[in-house]
Amino acid sequence: MILYVGNIISGHGKTATTIETLGELLQKEGFKLTLTSNKQNKILRLLDMLWTVFKHRKKLDYVLIDTYSTTNFLYAYYVSKLCIWLKLKYIPILHGGNLEERLKHSKAKSDVIFKNAHANVSPSMFLKTVFEQYGYANLIHIPNNVELQEYVFKERSKVGAKLLWVRSFAEIYNPQLAVEVLHGLKQHGIAASLCMVGPRKDASFEKTQELAKELNVEVTFTGRLSKQDWLSLSVDYDIFINTTNFDNTPVSLIEAMALGMPIVSTNVGGIPYLINDGEDGLLVKPNSKEDMIQAIENLVNSPEMVENLSKNGRAKATTFDWEVVRNQWKSLLQDDF
Repeated sequence: MILYVGNIISGHGKTATTIETLGELLQKEGFKLTLTSNKQNKILRLLDMLWTVFKHRKKLDYVLIDTYSTTNFLYAYYVSKLCIWLKLKYIPILHGGNLEERLKHSKAKSDVIFKNAHANVSPSMFLKTVFEQYGYANLIHIPNNVELQEYVFKERSKVGAKLLWVRSFAEIYNPQLAVEVLHGLKQHGIAASLCMVGPRKDASFEKTQELAKELNVEVTFTGRLSKQDWLSLSVDYDIFINTTNFDNTPVSLIEAMALGMPIVSTNVGGIPYLINDGEDGLLVKPNSKEDMIQAIENLVNSPEMVENLSKNGRAKATTFDWEVVRNQWKSLLQDDF
């Protein structure tokens, strides 16, 4: 039996996290999997996680733990401590482009979690490299995945500045930059539009709306959409933009590649490990309105570049298909690692 510990929050109006998507796929592969926790209160969620580990302790083969850099890092710490005490094999799954800050500033807790783990799974080569630099050796790279058949490829060539942004509204993702880019394109005389898809995570949602009003640009805010809804919406847009200041290997970029959308993204965290600049996407400096505007204008004026990015992006996305990635999970969880 496998217990998967993480934040089950889609029922609270948030975007589904890895525990929900990967958990469902592992269950379909025949693994006996229990998930925890869906408690909305953070303290109750931690207690539920700990109790579930203890309750199933005698029949657990592995405990998977989604591990983030924010306050949720403490979930991983306390669950790891309990697993060590109970002599259970546990596997942290590393998330968040800012997890290195925990390695720097929470070294003792990091050592407890990661040095005692059966293995540490890194969805990105970026984080794997970072962890190796800090002296952690028991690492395995299993990439984030998509079910490729769900993504209808639309080959792009000639495009307009019809921009799509898909992310939770959080300060670290810098959503206001998207509005600034829209405004700058219009100032350059380009007929541009922007749709922003995602739930509110912090006050950046209101700040982004206020900025759109202040700059007098029309932005479509859809709120949280189901995957199928935003995939359907993507057909009406040409360019996928990613404005984040911190990141790991965002699934949204893999999804955009699968759809054939040319991508313009900031070159932070693990993104340069995912996107080869000029080959399957365009990378720009973080928080640079001018660079992102220039990259978008280059796409609008270069059908050949768009076509290459579209085709190469889809080819890159195939390497993240569940049909490929599932064998790596099977190997690990069947103790062949």
